[in-house]
Amino acid sequence: MRTLFVDVILPLHLPGTYTYRVPQEYNDAVQPGCRVVVQFGSKKLYSALIRRVHEEVPQYKTKYILSLLDEQPVVDERHFRFWEWIADYYMCYVGDVMAVALPAAYRLASESTIAIHPDYNGELSDLSEQQLRVVMLLTEHHLMNLADLSKALGLQKVMPLVQGLIERGIIIMDEELRQRFVPKKCSWLRLADTYVDPDACRQLLDSMEQKKSTQKQVAVLLVFLQLSHFGSDAVSKRTLMEKIDHKSSSLSTLIRNGILVEEQALETLEDSGERSPDDLKLNEQQLSAYQILGNPEGPTVGLLHGVTSSGKTEVYIKLISNHVRQGHQVLFLLPEIALTAQLITRLQRYFGDKVGVYHSRFSPSQRAEVWYRTHCDDPSRRYQILLGARSAVFLPFIDLSLVVVDEEHDPSYKQYDPAPRYHGRDCAIYLAHLFGARTVLGSATPSLESYYNASQGKYALATITQRYGNIQLPDIECVDMKEAQRANEVSGHFSNHLLNRIDEALKNREQVILFQNRRGFSLRIECDDCHWTPQCQNCDVSLVYHKSINALRCHYCGYSIPVPTECPACHSTHLTMKGFGTERIEDDLGILFPEAQIARMDLDSTQQRNRYLEIINDFEERRTDILIGTQMVTKGLDFDNVSVVGILSADNLIYYPDFRSYERSFQQMTQVSGRAGRHGHQGRVVIQTYNPQHQVIQDVIATDYQAMYDLQIKERAFFRYPPFYKLVSILLRHPDATKLNDLAAGMAAELRKLFGTRVLGPEYPNVSRVRGLYLKKIMVRFERSEPLGDAKRLMLRVAEDMLHEKGNYALSIHFDADPQ
Repeated sequence: MRTLFVDVILPLHLPGTYTYRVPQEYNDAVQPGCRVVVQFGSKKLYSALIRRVHEEVPQYKTKYILSLLDEQPVVDERHFRFWEWIADYYMCYVGDVMAVALPAAYRLASESTIAIHPDYNGELSDLSEQQLRVVMLLTEHHLMNLADLSKALGLQKVMPLVQGLIERGIIIMDEELRQRFVPKKCSWLRLADTYVDPDACRQLLDSMEQKKSTQKQVAVLLVFLQLSHFGSDAVSKRTLMEKIDHKSSSLSTLIRNGILVEEQALETLEDSGERSPDDLKLNEQQLSAYQILGNPEGPTVGLLHGVTSSGKTEVYIKLISNHVRQGHQVLFLLPEIALTAQLITRLQRYFGDKVGVYHSRFSPSQRAEVWYRTHCDDPSRRYQILLGARSAVFLPFIDLSLVVVDEEHDPSYKQYDPAPRYHGRDCAIYLAHLFGARTVLGSATPSLESYYNASQGKYALATITQRYGNIQLPDIECVDMKEAQRANEVSGHFSNHLLNRIDEALKNREQVILFQNRRGFSLRIECDDCHWTPQCQNCDVSLVYHKSINALRCHYCGYSIPVPTECPACHSTHLTMKGFGTERIEDDLGILFPEAQIARMDLDSTQQRNRYLEIINDFEERRTDILIGTQMVTKGLDFDNVSVVGILSADNLIYYPDFRSYERSFQQMTQVSGRAGRHGHQGRVVIQTYNPQHQVIQDVIATDYQAMYDLQIKERAFFRYPPFYKLVSILLRHPDATKLNDLAAGMAAELRKLFGTRVLGPEYPNVSRVRGLYLKKIMVRFERSEPLGDAKRLMLRVAEDMLHEKGNYALSIHFDADPQ
């Protein structure tokens, strides 16, 4: 009998793989990509991934793997290569990638918490003795982690036992995690086929209205017809119940009499593929873009540059349908979770249950379900179209042939913390390359890097210059706030011109979006006498006032204090609020327009799960008149009744200290402007600024992306920034500022020995202390043509040498390739 060993990847911030011995009974079952339970260190248990099976005897004593969790691999060779590329390019460890890539359901660890499933009926008759002991322990302790359970049972191999109970639905992990992948269902209602014809529906209503006993049913049916666009769409039962004040008896009667039909479907999906992509009629520019991007003879990566509301999604759907018909899989990436709600409905109408959704707001069991159905052996259960945020690039595709990255310019595609600090767009391009798939990047305001690649012929370029249906681009107006204040034409933070536009829209029963890229009520509180401002005790930032909690809060670490009644420095009571955020805008508008329904969409208002969906749905169904938001509202949301968009403080965007600020401010202002006038008459945009002659403002007013690009690309070349140079940012953290200064200077000196003038810094970043740690940054830049693999390895070696020096235990060093 052979003696086998396996090299495994652990989901930890550790270099390389670790070798374990395979028990003889697993010799025929171990395969690369399967999970095994291993002991790491003296006490910790983890599920690790087999990277390699071999017979090479290590020079040290090895531990045995404790159990094998999978009969078939959950990760294949192509995805291992993808993970290793990410680790190499973004300067981290494969274990970091594994920790992000695998759903929590696949990452059992001794710290994982288990409990009795709330739906378990208490049946004990068919449990083994060990399973019964687990149930009794959990009944007594309510919650236990796997390490404590292992100790209580006196068993090392506790994970297979736990997994068996999870699969039977007897226990759950981490409060809601189940590996019996049951997608969440909800009830949908549709009009019975007999009454879909308008004449038949009218006759039904006439007959019901004549009977006194059916008057309540008529009221419910009318509400349903309004929500369903007179029977053309399905309506969730929950939504209808909310509208009819839960008059369930009348609704039940309509269902029992066969007037409405109730169906169970995935909660995230609304229709069932009722439309065919062949029914889509593309205009001349859309058709040209479709042909360019789908040309098998052209570059494998294409950029679709289309103005806002130009019909880019229709082009995507046409391209997707070609690949789905051939049985292939498609990845559709979006930068923001909020966008999936609208797009999923559109894709579901054409592709039915072939569409799966994956993002971080899903519960662990939902993410595990999507992961499973992405690589499911049964083609009838396998998802063909996967829609999600950046983490969807890690799904285990079997036959990927097309990747679509919508709003490709958006900085939300970049992962900042923890490692891997990857960029979803760039990783998607490399993933497509591994599969031999095509990639389509789309945006009304492409990133300079992508547009440069297209202009150089590396990417195919397709352009759409007009809105779908020949709707005009919005009329953009600029208000000089200095002149408005001089003429006494400002009320609070609003120019009279903007207030008039809002009032006009509300009178016409139209909707308004207001963009302010600061959350909270007031950006800071300041003493009028000595100019004291309350600061965070952990971070070098001032505290922001939040009226909803009546406290001052740090947006970096969460530290908060009550609002002071007097200045602690001079004891003056003259404390003034300076600056304004979305919370203040919401409060002021409630006074100015008391009859209007106002909602706010920012990080504070969307903390509650699915709250962002409720906000979008309310606005889409016109229950909200004015939507105020941070950059969440600038992204590709599609509303058909928005006539006015207000940009309240354009200067905050323009003067941000970053070489991308001009590009980013143009993108954000153009994108939010594009929410106006998408389905009807021309919309209006009002930009409030103290510098109306600034070039970026003029480019936004003219909707002139090319002018912005031409100016910025020259500056980037002159100052040696991307796309002409590659950047690597190195961030050092330490609790002692003096020690950090010495260490950062020493590291920069070592790097200069290797890379000379390519090394910039060290410098303090904009915020020089976060969560009690002082920060210093070093930037290294390389010409685009230089091979970076060896250079990155040298930088990592310098960092490792510093971290291993005596006395540097409190130092942490993080690398960020292609910082955004």
